[in-house]
Amino acid sequence: MAVSRTIIVAGAGIGGLTASLALARQGFRVVVLEKAERLEEAGAGLQLSPNASRVLIGLGLQPRLAPRAITPDSISIISARSGGEIARLPLGDAATSKAGAPYWVVHRADLQAALQAEVNDHPDIELRLGCQFEDVGTHAKGLTVIQRSGNTRQQEVALALIGADGIWSAVRHHLFPDVQPRFSGLIAWRGTLDATQLPREYTSRRVQLWMGSNAHLVAYPIAGARQINVVAIVSGTWNRPGWSAPGEANEIKNAFAAARWPAGARMMIGAVDEWRKWALFTVPEGGEWTDGAIALLGDAAHAMLPFAAQGAGMAIEDAAVLAECLGATRNEGDPSMTNAMKIYARVRRSRISRVQRTARQNGRIYHLTGPMAFARDLAIKAMGPQRMLARQAWIYDWRM
Repeated sequence: MAVSRTIIVAGAGIGGLTASLALARQGFRVVVLEKAERLEEAGAGLQLSPNASRVLIGLGLQPRLAPRAITPDSISIISARSGGEIARLPLGDAATSKAGAPYWVVHRADLQAALQAEVNDHPDIELRLGCQFEDVGTHAKGLTVIQRSGNTRQQEVALALIGADGIWSAVRHHLFPDVQPRFSGLIAWRGTLDATQLPREYTSRRVQLWMGSNAHLVAYPIAGARQINVVAIVSGTWNRPGWSAPGEANEIKNAFAAARWPAGARMMIGAVDEWRKWALFTVPEGGEWTDGAIALLGDAAHAMLPFAAQGAGMAIEDAAVLAECLGATRNEGDPSMTNAMKIYARVRRSRISRVQRTARQNGRIYHLTGPMAFARDLAIKAMGPQRMLARQAWIYDWRM
């Protein structure tokens, strides 16, 4: 019997759909399992720096994404302590030209829709909605992956299995049941508002980062600049698993009370009609990502704090590297796949660790209080926008 050239991807999020396109480009047949009956928005906006947009463009997604994404002119760093802007990092066309790829902000649903449309048009990719990973067994020809759709169970021979099913990954739980996500003590609140609700200076094409005492706020335009995506990060003990729960508006308004936050930040918080919140969990560092012909990518492998704006970017990079490693295999079967998976993990681990450390450090810096916040603001002003932007070059300039 010929060895299957099928790779099964569990999870149709950004990482899973990107991986399916990258693997199909390497000549594999790809089956994507997604337990949801239809793909729905989880969250609102996200940032795609050039390291991520470069991969997506390379996969042919620019015609679908360019009309939906926004290239911000700058990142505006604002101190809640003083209420003023302390640095403005230039982006726009000049940064795009320098990096060779754009810095995009995009509605998450728009990105997922573009990826899904590309997947649906590809003859070598099958997306199975309402179908979830259940179990996997190994044998001489590769893997047998058991999946469930309603009350129906089926099994399929595959060359490899990719767990791209998020922080609460079923694939990771099957491989490494002792690895459990950890609550960070932080809660993210997300909402959107119509751009017409704010004065023009708050709706320009820029990313706003407001740093305050034990909290911070990020805002940027999405949906053709018709909406503003607002994310507020605060400390708390509420830690229910999941990506979206209703948030009480008065609770987040109280967290950004007048005594600690300037009028501009409070105006944005107050303009959001409906809040959703989710507890920020991370996956412990240093764990295994692969086992034989099975690998994890994105949040399933290394869920991190979002304070480097690289959660989606790292999943997209993972997908590209994993596909490249698997595409380099010439001898079909488990030994070849096992080696390719090990190479993938080895190639990715140091970069992921550095991004995780950067995200944690950024969170601490954003939330400084008192004299430390004053010193932070002085240091950022002294550094200047070009040097601040240059500190991100190791992230943005990444290439395969």
